[in-house]
Amino acid sequence: MAYNYNSSEPVKISLDQLTDREKFLLTESKTFCMYPWIHLHSYPTGDAYPCCHAEMPEKLGNCQQQSMKEIWSNDKTIKLRDDMLNERENPACTRCYEQEKSGFFSGRKSANKHHGHHIKKGVDLDPPFEMTYWDIRFSNLCNLSCRSCGHIFSSSWYQDQVKLAGEGWGKSNKPLFWAGRHETDMIEQLMEHLDYVEQIYFAGGEPLMMDEHYVILEELEKRKRFDVRLIYNTNFTKTKLKDRYVFDYWRKFDSVAVGASLDAMGPRAEYIRAGTDWAEVEKNRQLMLEQCPNVDFYISPTLSIQNALHLPDFHREWVERGFIKPQDLNVNILQDPAWLRIDIAPEQYKEKIRAKYEQHLEWLRPLDKLNRATVGFESALNFLETDNTKLLPKFWERMSELDKIRNENISEVIPELDEIRINN
Repeated sequence: MAYNYNSSEPVKISLDQLTDREKFLLTESKTFCMYPWIHLHSYPTGDAYPCCHAEMPEKLGNCQQQSMKEIWSNDKTIKLRDDMLNERENPACTRCYEQEKSGFFSGRKSANKHHGHHIKKGVDLDPPFEMTYWDIRFSNLCNLSCRSCGHIFSSSWYQDQVKLAGEGWGKSNKPLFWAGRHETDMIEQLMEHLDYVEQIYFAGGEPLMMDEHYVILEELEKRKRFDVRLIYNTNFTKTKLKDRYVFDYWRKFDSVAVGASLDAMGPRAEYIRAGTDWAEVEKNRQLMLEQCPNVDFYISPTLSIQNALHLPDFHREWVERGFIKPQDLNVNILQDPAWLRIDIAPEQYKEKIRAKYEQHLEWLRPLDKLNRATVGFESALNFLETDNTKLLPKFWERMSELDKIRNENISEVIPELDEIRINN
């Protein structure tokens, strides 16, 4: 049976194996999400959340002060599970609620689809601490300083942040930090869950630069756990660490999905994600096609005001060059920082985006076998319906600050944005 990208029906268990209550939770509930029963997410700062989509103020604890097991069973986590079971919206989950209103297939829906076979755990407010899904950001080690990012997720942001925030900030913060109570703490805790894990999501920082990533792959290889599904969010600028080539590992696993966080091509890519060498990215993609062609690869762009008009051109060019299939693009609509959202655009500029996307969709719909890329662009059109033009001055203020620090000029790289320029 063909995979239905936008269906809420769980993929590893049939509906006739479920009770009516379980069916409701997985396919109809507006609040239930499997993640808090199978997973705990940690930022590089140690702040722990139910998942990577959760609102930042709504943390469940901190892995630099507590063990994951303690956070798993604390009052905040138990209340979150209780809210989800009883159709009460929890403030941690507002990003998924907003995405679903725009027609996106949210992280919550994806969790229920891909992990719904664990629904029997969903009746227990304090289930056994057995993480079958991992998404731990071990550190903020990264070689890029993307404009939509910051020091929390990128060590390369440190010097720019010092210039923005002042020397006082620099003295009280350090470039590199780890999520756990000490440098190797998180990976030591995770090793206890190797018998349970089914899926691992590697992100960062930049996961392909991290020793922890390779330690996990080597331990899985030692245990012959090639059945574990590997999923990546990577900037795709690095494919080796010392003498370890990631392609050599990927070939051995049954299921590997690589989402490359590429927002644009050429000089635009190098501007939006500073530190990118676009020629190197294209070289890496060509080598991957030659060395592990069966690994699922897709572009996972962050859609912001910076690349709103350019993304269709990038998508189509990589399809025409044979780097991806039309379906191999998964739009991530930027929600934070709010001043980079596409809905800060004035109406006249929104009309240009709409026209470009409608034209792109005419080409895309007949070719997109998964309907994945199609739904991303369609949902982005819905996202444009909100009005955040009040944030335009802040956008230009932040862009100007970074341009000055980095000796760059947004008008030279993304000239279409001059149409919405506000002089400060």
